Amino acid sequence: MGKATHMRQRRLRRGRATSAMAGGGTGASTSGVDVGQCLRRRRGERCLSLRALAEQSGVSVNTLSLIENGKVSPSVGTLQRIAQTLQVPITALFESEIPRSTLVHMRSDNRLKAAFSHGSLEDLGAGMADRTVEPFVITLDPGADSGPSPIVHAGQEFVFCLDGQIDYVVEDRAYALEPGDSLLFDANLPHRWLNTRPAASKALLVLCPFEGRDRPTLRHFGIGEGK
Repeated sequence: MGKATHMRQRRLRRGRATSAMAGGGTGASTSGVDVGQCLRRRRGERCLSLRALAEQSGVSVNTLSLIENGKVSPSVGTLQRIAQTLQVPITALFESEIPRSTLVHMRSDNRLKAAFSHGSLEDLGAGMADRTVEPFVITLDPGADSGPSPIVHAGQEFVFCLDGQIDYVVEDRAYALEPGDSLLFDANLPHRWLNTRPAASKALLVLCPFEGRDRPTLRHFGIGEGK
């Protein structure tokens, strides 16, 4: 048996074991996601025509048509505007129809990936039922940015730079994030990001769009007790 074949069989066995250990947990496919197909399905669920979605989101009919037909990869800013109009989390635009679970154990080589203009997203929570956070690993190509318009959405946003440098602009104030640096802010503040470096940058991005407050730090670590 060749070494490559042996390694593939080991990964397959490891994936099966992970699924069994998770007790119903879900792993995501490593294949890319058809964002256009997801958008078309979500738009259909809302009974919106392309023109109606364009009018409500501010994204042109032509752009929406190109996205749905796989001709262009939208920026994250465009995805945010579409998701807000459809009243769904941004993850709904690149989640395939996979079973939902209350536990997701995901290995590093088994993430659901979706390309956007000048980069890619790896969804760390794909398959989680009724999730209140949206965690991603985001990779930005050199010169990539979130789009021409500032992003505004509900909840909070957390970014932790893993590699390279990512520049965030929040309410016209710039923050240069290098590996180990983080930023947490209310996402209703106009913000955008860009990678000005000549190499790709990578970050952990967590969107927290909901208002649930259960003081998890107190439950886990005793932090905040008495407040």
